[in-house]
Amino acid sequence: MLPWKRVLRPLAALFLTAAVAVVPAAGAAQAATAPTSGWNDYSCKPSAAHPRPVVLVHGTFANSTDNWLALAPYLEDRDYCVFSFDYGQLPGVSLFYGLGPIDKSAEQLRTFVDKVLAATGATETDLVGHSQGGLMPRYYLKFLGGAAKVNALVGIAPDNHGTTLSGLTDLLPYFPGIKDFLTTNTPALADQVVGSPFLTKLNAGGDTVPGVKYTVLATKYDEVVTPYQSQFLSGSGVHNVLLQDLCPLDLSEHVAIGLFDRIAFHEVANALDPAHATPTTCASALS
Repeated sequence: MLPWKRVLRPLAALFLTAAVAVVPAAGAAQAATAPTSGWNDYSCKPSAAHPRPVVLVHGTFANSTDNWLALAPYLEDRDYCVFSFDYGQLPGVSLFYGLGPIDKSAEQLRTFVDKVLAATGATETDLVGHSQGGLMPRYYLKFLGGAAKVNALVGIAPDNHGTTLSGLTDLLPYFPGIKDFLTTNTPALADQVVGSPFLTKLNAGGDTVPGVKYTVLATKYDEVVTPYQSQFLSGSGVHNVLLQDLCPLDLSEHVAIGLFDRIAFHEVANALDPAHATPTTCASALS
């Protein structure tokens, strides 16, 4: 007989660790109102140098403010119009988002992109997403007409082909009812498990759609999206990056790569403006 408590404890702990790490208590109360000086400032007009607004898409258990407390100002300081939003809300759950069905979250992204384009006057946007935020937009691009409105998608530790959570999800079949519980109560988690119906539909016929540039940033120390190689995409217009190939000293794991890794941020900036890209090295942490 399997040791139920011993097996379920690390699974629950991993989910809770991600939630606590991504949603710091000090910033959670600010989730509804992100800063408005260039970040969610609907009067911001894209510059000639950076003509497309950037929409930031948070990850599972995260929200539109706390996930981007470092990257949004980083891009704002580089003269981008930056926007973020909350998606995947569940009834009665506040501050923790990205939990609803991913296809429905993609519909929320479609609505938000249209709002940003209308406000800024731009014809296209660039998307930057962390974790589920790098995966979910692909549904928008493939099935909801997003490819006509998006120039580039940058995924930071995205679970493009699902995750085994270091093998823990392989144990789900041994626990009757657990998978149904996740599907009913946190559909986004079930959607992100390797082999889910959502991922099967999303990845059928190829990872990419024509006309969109894709960049994937991964760390070999990722403990949530495993194996890390499953994050990478195949197809035209794809640039897959392992951070440790750029800086072997970078020890960022799944949460850190999206929250405060300036080496990753430098690669984000390169992906958004490839014509003016500069080499990313360990020194980029100080840029």
